[in-house]
Amino acid sequence: MQPTLLILAAGMASRYGSMKQIQGFGPSGETIMDYSIYDAIRAGFKKVVFIIRKDFAENFKAIFEPKLKGKVETGYVFQDLHSFTGGYAVPADRTKPWGTAHAVLCAKGTVKEPFAVINADDFYGRDAFEKAHAFLTSAVNPQLYCIIGYELAKTLSDNGTVSRGVCQVDAGGNLVSIAERTKIYREGAKITYEEGDRKFEVPFDSKVSMNFWGFDPSVFDFTEKIFGEFLREQGGNPKAEFFIPIIGDRLIKEGKGKIRVIPTSAQWFGVTYKEDAPGVQESLHALIAKGEYPANLWQ
Repeated sequence: MQPTLLILAAGMASRYGSMKQIQGFGPSGETIMDYSIYDAIRAGFKKVVFIIRKDFAENFKAIFEPKLKGKVETGYVFQDLHSFTGGYAVPADRTKPWGTAHAVLCAKGTVKEPFAVINADDFYGRDAFEKAHAFLTSAVNPQLYCIIGYELAKTLSDNGTVSRGVCQVDAGGNLVSIAERTKIYREGAKITYEEGDRKFEVPFDSKVSMNFWGFDPSVFDFTEKIFGEFLREQGGNPKAEFFIPIIGDRLIKEGKGKIRVIPTSAQWFGVTYKEDAPGVQESLHALIAKGEYPANLWQ
C-alpha cells in the first residue's frame, strides 16, 4: 500500500500577513507546496490530501486541480473548530483552529494508509521525501512512527528569530523528547535561543523538527483520545493549541511506541517573515540552475 502525503494548509498565516500557501515563488508561479508535491510524487507517493479551510476550498481547488490532474490522486479535508470535539461546547471567543494535531485528526476516515504530514509553507527537499517514503513503505507500524530531523543551522531565518522543536535522540536513533525553543537566532559564530532574560547556546547540528512526520493510521484513534483530554483540560483557553509534538510526547511517555528520528542533510527554507520571500526565490532559482528541478514543474 503506497503512502499518502497530508499537507497542512488550513493555517491563517497570521505572522506572514497573507495566504502564503498559494504565493508563487518559482519561475512559473509555483508555490512552495508545488515543490513538495513534485518531490513527493517522484519519491513514490501516489496520493495527496490537503487540509484546508472550507471557505477557501473553491479557490484552492481552482489553483491545484488543473496542474495535478493525471499526476497524483488528490483529496480534501476541512479543519473545523467543531470537528471531533465530541459535543464539547466551543467557547464563543475561540476563533483560531485547535492546532496541527487537530488538523491531522480531521483526516480520520479519509486517510487509511501510512502517511506523511508536512506544512504547506515549508520547503523540505527531495532527500526528506525519499527517506519518508522508504520508512512508510518498509518500517512504519502501530508502534513505530518517524520524524525527519533537520540540522538546526539549516533552518534559520536571516530576518528574525524562529521557534524550533529541538529533538533529543537516544543511541538507537529514537526520539526521547522535543523541547520547543523560541527566539532562536544566529549570533556571530553561535546559535542562541532566549528563555526569559537568559541566553543559551544550541549546537549547529542539533536535530530539529520542521513538522515532517510519518504515521501509521492507528495514530488517529490515539490522537482522538488525547484531544478529548486536551479539551477538558485546556479547551477554555482561547490561545491553547493542540500540536503534533503532543502526540509524539504522549506516545513515548505512555510507552505505546517509538518515533524514529530520520536525519536529512537537506537545506530547509520557508517564509516565516515577508522579508524571507526573496531568499526563497533565490534558493529555488539556484536549485533549478543546478538541474534539481525543471523551470516549469508541471509542464
